[in-house]
Amino acid sequence: MQNPPDENPLNDRRPLTSRSTVWAVKLSAALAKRSITPNQISMLSMVFAAVALGALVLSVSVNARVLAGLWLIVAAIGCQLRLLCNLMDGMVAIEAGKKTLDGAFWNEFPDRVADVLILVGLGLAAGSVSLGWAAAALAVFTAYVRELGKGIDGVVDFQGPMAKPHRMALVTGALLIAAVCSFVSESLAHSVATILQVALWILCAGTILTLYRRSNTLLKRLQ
Repeated sequence: MQNPPDENPLNDRRPLTSRSTVWAVKLSAALAKRSITPNQISMLSMVFAAVALGALVLSVSVNARVLAGLWLIVAAIGCQLRLLCNLMDGMVAIEAGKKTLDGAFWNEFPDRVADVLILVGLGLAAGSVSLGWAAAALAVFTAYVRELGKGIDGVVDFQGPMAKPHRMALVTGALLIAAVCSFVSESLAHSVATILQVALWILCAGTILTLYRRSNTLLKRLQ
């Protein structure tokens, strides 16, 4: 079931169950006690996305399939660390009282950069750069429609089926499956590009559906 639009104009935080987990609360509390700021955590998400991009490029640059699989796992870890930063920046800002006026910018801008880096990298690893760019453009457009709605009537719509957490879950899953194929045998290693291409096509289709749902919901609210 998809999360419905958040009808509370004062609540612009993505509904995440992970935010209330013990490990997340303890980690955010530990970060809050240090000099690191929420904006720096947001910036760090771009670094992890760049690591994922670099790992994806290296995965197709090496001849050894096992090494290629290891780089795919590094890329998957980079995607998840990017999401961890996205979780922690908000928790440190809100729960620890470190919210700043420019926090809204750093909450959104690094996310768009990270989406482009990861999805274009996935396209490179899949042997279809154009498909990667298409997925990246759709991801950015999805966030734009969400922010457009927020700017018009203050309601924030996080509905999917291919919102950011869903995109990263799909990408991470595809990378791990591709890595296993690289490890198992030479014949399965040849299917890596196909696996990643299928993931990108699913991502693009799901993002288009997400764009339609968010746009349609916004127009209905305005009517």
